[in-house]
Amino acid sequence: MSTPEDAERLSPLAQRWPRASKFLLSGCAATVAELATFPLDLTKTRLQIQGEAALARLGDGATESAPYRGMVRTALGIVQEEGFLKLWQGVTPAIYRHIVYSGGRMVTYEHLREVVFGKSEDKHYPLWKSVIGGMMAGVVGQFLANPTDLVKVQMQMEGKRKLEGKPLRFRGVHHAFAKILAEGGIRGLWAGWVPNIQRAALVNMGDLTTYDTVKHYLVLNTPLEDNIMTHGLSSLCSGLVASILGTPADVIKSRIMNQPRDKQGRGLLYKSSTDCLIQAVQGEGFLSLYKGFLPSWLRMQSDWITQDHPMRPQHSVF
Repeated sequence: MSTPEDAERLSPLAQRWPRASKFLLSGCAATVAELATFPLDLTKTRLQIQGEAALARLGDGATESAPYRGMVRTALGIVQEEGFLKLWQGVTPAIYRHIVYSGGRMVTYEHLREVVFGKSEDKHYPLWKSVIGGMMAGVVGQFLANPTDLVKVQMQMEGKRKLEGKPLRFRGVHHAFAKILAEGGIRGLWAGWVPNIQRAALVNMGDLTTYDTVKHYLVLNTPLEDNIMTHGLSSLCSGLVASILGTPADVIKSRIMNQPRDKQGRGLLYKSSTDCLIQAVQGEGFLSLYKGFLPSWLRMQSDWITQDHPMRPQHSVF
């Protein structure tokens, strides 16, 4: 006769450790999505740093003389000038970042949902709790993942540095972590963390509020039912709003992370994220804050249409 302990031991792993299984499956899905869409992320980073006016103060004329390229020309230029596989330069720290960010965000969100906020009396989870919890979870996850994001951005720009005749900064991923740590200490690994967590909060807020609002409207005011078509249309709108809200902070983050630094690890171009914002607007115009918007939106769209966002509420109370 089997005991409860035997039954538990023989049950599937997903039932015995549901959170661990969910995290593992999410990590695998995120890795596949990262590999498939990473060229868009690389293109986005190159566009965000293209034409950086602050470089003129250092006497770097390479950026000013280079003609402006859009998304397609930038991607084709990388293939022609650096090689096809360079479209995945920096993918290893990007995968590290996905694992840390997704894990930190998921654990934080579930803790907030079950312990801090709790469900309402009718067992539903209100939209405002999802938004606040999603923003807080995104901030925590992004803060934890900042070192991997920093290395990813800098490695994505190595091919450009080589074309400009500048020395390469790193021999590989682990050398990048070690060099940044040696030059700037622990604090150096969190360069750019302020605009990074701002972007995470804005993206999660835009996604959650827009997705739920659009889905609610479509189900109540159109012949559409709660199915994959409704999910796709809601994701399309939520990705657009999230990109509009998050792209300026993403541009500032990329520029601060990629800026040259002195021997003490201090930035030579920008004193803070606010200084970077002011210099970008004054030197390049307001629309410079939306450089890389199209590949950013396309990448966000592909991720959110193919994956079920864990923070999107299934039912909302407006």
